[in-house]
Amino acid sequence: MNSKINFGVVVFPGSNCDFDAYRVADEILQQNVKYIWHKDSTLGAVDVIILPGGFSYGDYLRTGAIARFSPVMQEVVKFAKNGGLVIGLCNGFQILTECGLLPGVLMRNKSLKFICDFVNLKVVTKNTPFTSECLEDEVLKIPIAHGDGNYFADEETLKSLKENDQIVFQYCNKNGEVTDDSNPNGAIQNIAGIINKERNVLGMMPHPERAVRSILGSTDGLKVFNSIVESFIFQS
Repeated sequence: MNSKINFGVVVFPGSNCDFDAYRVADEILQQNVKYIWHKDSTLGAVDVIILPGGFSYGDYLRTGAIARFSPVMQEVVKFAKNGGLVIGLCNGFQILTECGLLPGVLMRNKSLKFICDFVNLKVVTKNTPFTSECLEDEVLKIPIAHGDGNYFADEETLKSLKENDQIVFQYCNKNGEVTDDSNPNGAIQNIAGIINKERNVLGMMPHPERAVRSILGSTDGLKVFNSIVESFIFQS
């Protein structure tokens, strides 16, 4: 690959993982990266958009519900519909469902409590630009930090997700078994991450950007970001 990938990290009032995402792209992946303010009406030259975690607009109405009306989101939607890669992490996943780029909704955790802990994730499919460097059924150790991570979709939507291989991650135990006990938030069928039918928009509740250095307790999150980079190398 002759040129670097251009990452854009969207920043909303209340974003708190934007710096983490920026440093992954800049220091670890050694790619180009810039912040994009929520009021911006253009994205500029970008190849990948990251919607980071946090509490966009304080989550005062409903998680992600206000952020979807930010001027920049109109451009993100256009970018995605033109085939650009978009990854939404935690609050970013919530925003992606609110703006219609991904199906389903994120509700309050079953426990009604905020949860911050490491979880095990089963890689359900590697047939995405975000998981190509993973093994099928591989178990990743990734942290979560959310109060509204309970993914829900109706039966018709769930059927469509399965038929189109759109379920990317499921909460599991260390042996890769998808169990009730390994489900931290009550998400239907332990769903932790999904992709759109076109396979260029991924939403996941766990934080891979917080699992990129051994000092953080895991480097498994790098597999998500390395997959993105490899997808561009493969295209070139």
